[in-house]
Amino acid sequence: MAAEGAGQQSDIAGKLGIEPGMVVQELGYDSDVDEAIREAVEDVTGEEMLDEDAQEVIDVVLLWFREGDGDLTDNLVDARGPLAEEGVVWVLTPKTGRDGHLEPSEIAEAAGTAGLSQTSNQSVGDDWAGARLASPKAGKGKQR
Repeated sequence: MAAEGAGQQSDIAGKLGIEPGMVVQELGYDSDVDEAIREAVEDVTGEEMLDEDAQEVIDVVLLWFREGDGDLTDNLVDARGPLAEEGVVWVLTPKTGRDGHLEPSEIAEAAGTAGLSQTSNQSVGDDWAGARLASPKAGKGKQR
């Protein structure tokens, strides 16, 4: 039975692109977050997730965000600050039909304003959906 749990955790972390040794920052933590997602990430990385006060260069940001949590664009701009060049931000929102759900169009609009591009969506856990955001590739579309 324990092996099954470990497999599920690596599946969750795999969906998020989490690998051993990655530095993961968690923003927007509250009592409603999915502890299985948190445990899966920490089990795979071998480290606790960092909070908003972290000074390290971050590989992946997990941003728990619900409707009513403030301005998503501002949160994304803050999340980008310590992000590694190839780093990604996962916006985790309650799934459709659940309290706090955000429409994908709202996430895409905020991402664009914050200078990020939405690259994929993923169902993560029972109650959360994730939108993967990344910086546009350096040099793409730039003229010198």
